[in-house]
Amino acid sequence: MTKSQLIAIVAKKSKMSKRAAEEVVELVLAEMSGSLSKGEKIVLSNFGTFYVSKVKDKQVVPFGDEGKRQTIKAHKVVNFRPGKTLKKQVW
Repeated sequence: MTKSQLIAIVAKKSKMSKRAAEEVVELVLAEMSGSLSKGEKIVLSNFGTFYVSKVKDKQVVPFGDEGKRQTIKAHKVVNFRPGKTLKKQVW
């Protein structure tokens, strides 16, 4: 599903214009992004949890170039842990 498909579904099911639905979807995504950038956890009941974790520096060897090592610097990543309801629907 793409963002435009999600907007169309929200507009249809809530009986609002596509423009209004787009504003709602954009607002929700902006708030989620803002919370994650602050390092906060987002818990959506019956759906799942989004959270940020830190990845340490690590040494890697590029495929086919055994003599050359590269360092991937420490960074943050966004993770998702599905809730029980979502797991049941998908599995």
